[in-house]
Amino acid sequence: MKQSEQLEILFQTDQLVAVFKPAGLATIPGRAETDSVLERIARQLKLPHTGEVDPRIRVVHRLDKETSGVLLFAKDKAAQQYLSHQFQNNTIEKEYIAICVGQAIGNEGQVDQPIAVDPNCKTRMAISPSQGRPAKTEWKVEDRFGEFTLVRCFPKTGKTHQIRVHLKSIGLPLAIDPIYNPVRSPALTGIFLSRFKRDYRSNFGQDERPLIDRLTLHAEKLRFIAPTGEKVEIDAPPPKDMRACLNQLSRHGRR
Repeated sequence: MKQSEQLEILFQTDQLVAVFKPAGLATIPGRAETDSVLERIARQLKLPHTGEVDPRIRVVHRLDKETSGVLLFAKDKAAQQYLSHQFQNNTIEKEYIAICVGQAIGNEGQVDQPIAVDPNCKTRMAISPSQGRPAKTEWKVEDRFGEFTLVRCFPKTGKTHQIRVHLKSIGLPLAIDPIYNPVRSPALTGIFLSRFKRDYRSNFGQDERPLIDRLTLHAEKLRFIAPTGEKVEIDAPPPKDMRACLNQLSRHGRR
């Protein structure tokens, strides 16, 4: 296996493994996917990811393809059931950081709004008081950078696209989100330094590269009870693209 395929293992026991999921890699195989975290970690640990014989890599939860951060897998059926039960009953504690566009009203709050599939688009989710399933997200402002806001999110439920939909509903959509905050042509996808640095000068003859050009959402922390009864906290610091963006926003985005 090539070194580039190696996943960073954040925590591992005989019954579970937590990895750093890079943005752009699907959690599980799909029709349009040629690679996934599930397949990579199985190869890396020399364990199967299909069949009924344990040990094997078993899915416990998922992250959107363009989201980075902590991703947890079980190594046997009993551990899968034990961990999945915590996700299903919302007893797992999750923390995400999100680079949003917009001004938050206040410094913290919560969104308690049901979510359902958008009747006009099957790939979107939408707030639906009548048809939706309960969803709750607590949030607080970590920092403010002009038109951008760094928000820490604490999802208390685990619905599809929950953070993305809830943040948009309070006027704080992710700065980059092709579904819930699409760019208008001819604008390019990404957060560019020229957008907020007053004395920005481009390199002659070169197009400006974005600081980050994918979903501005990162799963930073996960707290749960392991099958042994041990309390576990896993921390995944933001990856290089998000760190670079936050560094430049901190230096040049305050005004």
